[in-house]
Amino acid sequence: MTFAELVTRGVHEAAPALLGWTLLVDGVGGRIVELEAYAPEDPASHSFRGPTARTQTMFGPAGRLYVYRSYGIHWCSNITCGPPDRAEALLLRALEPTHGLERMRERRGLDDARLFCSGPGRLTQALGLDGRHDGLDLTAPPVMFLPPTAAAEFETTPRIGITKAVDEPWRYVERGSSWSSRGQRRAGS
Repeated sequence: MTFAELVTRGVHEAAPALLGWTLLVDGVGGRIVELEAYAPEDPASHSFRGPTARTQTMFGPAGRLYVYRSYGIHWCSNITCGPPDRAEALLLRALEPTHGLERMRERRGLDDARLFCSGPGRLTQALGLDGRHDGLDLTAPPVMFLPPTAAAEFETTPRIGITKAVDEPWRYVERGSSWSSRGQRRAGS
C-alpha cells in the first residue's frame, strides 16, 4: 500500500501502519517510531470545535502537513488522515534519525542524535519545518515516504502533554525503540 492510500484511512488504522516508514524532507529524516492520533470527536484535538483559520488544513484532504505552534514555543507537525472534512491527524512525535544527520545537528544545535527527533518540537525543528509548511502535500517532493521492509511491532499508550482525554491509548510507539520521546507508559497505568 502506498503512503497516499494509507492516509486515506482513519488515524487508528494509519498510525500502526506508518510506524517503521521513513520520512524524508529534502533528504533529511528517519524512521517513524512514535505517533499520536487525534480524531474529530476527541476533545484533545484541534478540530474538535470545527474549522478555524489555524485548523483549516485538518479539514482538507489526507496526506497534508498540519503545522502549528505549541504553547508559543515550538512548531509541531501532523499528517492529515481520513476523508476530507473528517479532520483527523497524526502528530509526529519521534523519528529514529537516519538521513541528513549533519543538517539535523546544525538545526538542533547539539551533537546528541538521541535528541534530534525525540519529541514533536525537536522532530519538526530537525526536519526544518515551520508554519510556512502548513498544508504541504506529503505525497510530492520535497517529501518522501519510504515503506519499511516489514511491519513494525507496536504498542499503544496514553498520549503525552494533553489535559483532555488523557487516558485514551492513542499514542502508537514502535515496540522496543529507544528513539521514542518519553517512557512508554502503558494504557491504564
